[in-house]
Amino acid sequence: MATKKLHIATRTVQDGYSPKNSEPRVAGIIQSTTYKFDTAEQIADVFDLKDTAHIYSRISNPTVNQLEEKINSLEGGTGALALSSGHAAVTLAILNLCSTGDHFVAAKSLYGGTINLFSTTLKKFGITCTFVDQDETMAELQKAIKPNTKLIFAESLTNPGMEVLDFEKFAAFASKNRLPLVIDNTFPTPVLCQPFKHGANIIIHSTTKFIDGHATSLGGVIVDGGNFNWENGKFPDFTEPDDSYHGARYAIDFKANPFVVKARTQLLRDLGPCMSPFNAFLTSQGCQTLALRMERHSENTLKLAQWLEKQKNVEWVKYPELESSPYHKLALKYLPNGSSGVMAFGYKGGIEETKQFINRLELAKLVVHVGDIRTSVVHPASMTHRQLNEEQLMDIKITPNLIRVSVGIEYIDDIIADFEQAL
Repeated sequence: MATKKLHIATRTVQDGYSPKNSEPRVAGIIQSTTYKFDTAEQIADVFDLKDTAHIYSRISNPTVNQLEEKINSLEGGTGALALSSGHAAVTLAILNLCSTGDHFVAAKSLYGGTINLFSTTLKKFGITCTFVDQDETMAELQKAIKPNTKLIFAESLTNPGMEVLDFEKFAAFASKNRLPLVIDNTFPTPVLCQPFKHGANIIIHSTTKFIDGHATSLGGVIVDGGNFNWENGKFPDFTEPDDSYHGARYAIDFKANPFVVKARTQLLRDLGPCMSPFNAFLTSQGCQTLALRMERHSENTLKLAQWLEKQKNVEWVKYPELESSPYHKLALKYLPNGSSGVMAFGYKGGIEETKQFINRLELAKLVVHVGDIRTSVVHPASMTHRQLNEEQLMDIKITPNLIRVSVGIEYIDDIIADFEQAL
C-alpha cells in the first residue's frame, strides 16, 4: 500500500476549504449527514482511504473538520479528531492504544470522571491502570511500568488541585520506556501551554470548557503530535495490516498522523461518538476569542487568589501563580503567560459550613462546569468527585472544605465583592 495522507486529518481549511463533493464552501454550518459523489469509483476510493472527500458525518464533516484544523494549528500538531465530548476523547485515546490485557500508567491527580473511567469502566474491558503521584521521583514512577504498559497519561494542569505537571520529567519517563505521553491540556488550552513543545505525543481537550468558553456546546478533541515512533515494536496495531481497511498499516501508510487516522477509521467509525456540526460551529466561534479570554481568566484568577490568601475565613489557596504555591516555579517554566481560570481554596470549617458559604454566593453560580465566561463554584468532595471514597479523595488531596472556583471574565471588583459578602 503506497504512502498517502488521509484527507480529514491533514487538509487545511483556513481559507474555507471545501471537499469536491460538498457545496457550498465551508463558511457556516454544513448540517448534512451525507455527500453526493459523481462516480461509483470515487466512493470506492474513499472507502479505501485513497480519496479526500467526506462520505458520512459520523466519520467526518466539513464544519467539524474546520474546528479540527483550528485546534490542530493552535497546538502545533499534525492532525486532529473532534468528538462528542472530552470524555469521548479520553476514552478513544486509551482504546486506540490498549486492548484486553493491556495496562497504562496515569497521574492520580485527575478529574473524578477520568479516575472512574480508568479505575472501573476500562477494567471491564480488561484494561488496567496504575495511578502514580506525579510529584514522585523518576525511580518511583518507574515501578509502575509493566511489560504490557502502553501509555502514560497526565493532565498539564490538574483538576481541581491545580498542580502543574513536570513535563521534563514525564517526557523523560515516557521516552525511557518507549511509550507515548498523552496529555489532557483542557485547563491551560493551547494559548497558555503547548505540550508538544515539552515532549508530549498526544494531546486531549474537553472543548466544552475554555475552548468553547460559553457553556453552550459539548465536545472533545484528540491532537496527534506526529512525533512518536510507532514502529518501535510495542504497537503492532499501528504496524500490522488492518483487515477492516484492506490492509492499511497506519504507522507506515500515514506517517504524519497515524494516531488520529487510526482513531477515526477504527474507533469513531465503529463506536460513533462524533461531534455535531452545530456544536463544532459554536466551538469555532469560541476559538475566535480564546486568546483574549484566557488572558482575562488568568488575570482575574490571580487577583482573586491573592485576595483570598489574606482572608481570615480561608484556610489555604491553590493557584500555581501564587508565590506560596509549590508549583510556582513549574508555572513560570510551563505557563509563563498565565495559569488559566481555575483555582481552589479551603474554607475554614467542615463540610456543612463549606456548603453554606457556597449557598451565600450570588454572582458566582453553583455549576458543575468550568471554563465559562461567568464565574462559578463547585464542591468536588460532594459533587464532581462524589464517586470516590474518602480514602481516594484524601489521596488526591480533595478535602471536605475544598471549593473549586472557575473565575470568569466579569469585572474583578464585582467577583471579589461577591466572595467578600459570602465570607
